[in-house]
Amino acid sequence: MRGWLMLEKFGISHRTHLVGLYAGTMAQELAAIAPARLVPALRTPEGTVVGETMAIADTLAERHPDLAMWPRDPAARATARWLSAEMASGFSALRGNCPMQLQHVNTGFAANDATLADLHRIEELWAHAATLRDTKGPWLFGEYSLADAFYAPVCARIVGYDLPVSTTARRYCDTTIADPAFKAWRAEGLKVTYDPFPYMSGTGTAPWPKAD
Repeated sequence: MRGWLMLEKFGISHRTHLVGLYAGTMAQELAAIAPARLVPALRTPEGTVVGETMAIADTLAERHPDLAMWPRDPAARATARWLSAEMASGFSALRGNCPMQLQHVNTGFAANDATLADLHRIEELWAHAATLRDTKGPWLFGEYSLADAFYAPVCARIVGYDLPVSTTARRYCDTTIADPAFKAWRAEGLKVTYDPFPYMSGTGTAPWPKAD
């Protein structure tokens, strides 16, 4: 999702190639862009392969300086890179205990202490970003930036597991899942079905929120 949002939200022409995460064919399907071995991975029009989302983000921002993919204000821009890097390398408890899924809301999910600590840190970072907004808007730094693409899967986890966050944080998550690009990604994802569903939590489920 992060890699695709970087391209889609900023109107960068691209082609998407899907690989089978659970079909046992992922390594074979990624062979054409070796040595990349994880998704997302980007291949530039010149054929350069770029793995890891932070590298993809900076590559796209360098190639498209007119799009202001990072915030324009220097302090906000530096902070957005920091928050994105921390997201890309951190929050292992949230990632491990709440695998991202967009099918439904897991109800009655009990977050452990490590996951709650990750959520507290995320809210701390989001609150810090709000102090550096250079424009009015609902996103982390006002206008949509690469930082928002990085945190879209976090928002999906918060919504998908009904995790305990503040009203302000939940409002940001609701903004994220209501965004047309996010909704388009989710719609495409729901076309792929699994039996059994790979992200069972052992709790009840409720419909995914209607995001308008």
